[in-house]
Amino acid sequence: MPSKKTIKRRIKSVGTTKHIMKAMDMVAASKLQKNKTRLKVSRPLFEESKRIIETLRICEHCAENEFIKPREVKRAVYVVITSDRGLCGGYNTNISQAAYEHMQKLNAEAQIIAFGSKGRDFFRRRRENILHTYPNLSETRYYEYAEIIGNVLLSMYLSEKVDEVYVAYTYFESALSYIPKVVRVLPLGEVGGRAKLRGDLMLYEPDPDHFLIHAVPMYLNAFLYDAMLEAGSSEQASRMVSMDSATKNATEIIDDLTLMFNRIRQSAITQEITEIVSGANVTK
Repeated sequence: MPSKKTIKRRIKSVGTTKHIMKAMDMVAASKLQKNKTRLKVSRPLFEESKRIIETLRICEHCAENEFIKPREVKRAVYVVITSDRGLCGGYNTNISQAAYEHMQKLNAEAQIIAFGSKGRDFFRRRRENILHTYPNLSETRYYEYAEIIGNVLLSMYLSEKVDEVYVAYTYFESALSYIPKVVRVLPLGEVGGRAKLRGDLMLYEPDPDHFLIHAVPMYLNAFLYDAMLEAGSSEQASRMVSMDSATKNATEIIDDLTLMFNRIRQSAITQEITEIVSGANVTK
């Protein structure tokens, strides 16, 4: 059985860890609230961009547009959004694994643009082809990053260096629910059947095909920006839950150690009393 000094040292060590976990929990909760506010503003912009693109996608006049017409898939690029820090449960592993499994099923040459060092490290260990990495992302510059990478993706797609573009990110539903998603953003898709009439009822200037050429960059930037906010919110929610669980575990460990310490101390006191009483009986 450990000594009282050893137990006191362990209680102090676990207590220090508990304070750190509690502080990280509070920081994550604060960041989550900020991200949720930004996400609430961003989602309507993204949904409107998506609605416009969907209307154009099903327009019969755009069937041969370079952003809609499917290609034979030989090369694909994946934008994988993870974090730079750990201590957030399975957040990084889940989205990286989802993207990796999707690549294996696609059966094409995959190239990766990694947002966050955790995703970069994941694919580097598997010897995947990493084109660009963007570690240490600043939350205040998400849209700037979205524009930069959006231009890179458009250039690669239009020059036919890649045939498909995917974005892997974690969709934020609530503080306890965040879903890994791998979404194809280019090409946009094929012309629909029954829904084709909706596109025909819209009037575009100078024509739907030219309008789509200008709308796709806006849509791609909005998609990437929204994906970063979704991923950022999911990261903070996952970290908050993990730190809360770690704080509770630390409290339980301290309680167990305190109980052990009290038992050892009580045992020592009982032994001293017994020795005193025995010595007193001998002197009689």
